[in-house]
Amino acid sequence: MNKAELIEKIASEANMTKVQSNKTINSFTLAMVASLKKGQNVTLAGFGTFYVTTRAGCNGRNPKTGLTIKLKACKVAKFKAGKELSESINNKI
Repeated sequence: MNKAELIEKIASEANMTKVQSNKTINSFTLAMVASLKKGQNVTLAGFGTFYVTTRAGCNGRNPKTGLTIKLKACKVAKFKAGKELSESINNKI
């Protein structure tokens, strides 16, 4: 599902316009990004938790030239699925 399909699905199920649905999704993502930038976790009960970790620097290889390059440490966003989401995907609910 892409963003346009998600907007359409939310609009139809929540009885709102696509414009309202788009604003809702944009507001949600902006709030999540702001929280993650501050180092805060975003937990949606029954769905999961979004959080930020630091990936250590390491050596990589340029696939074009084969030369070894040094990759810097960086922050990455991660997601851990909640119990209800995991169970529903595995058809236990």
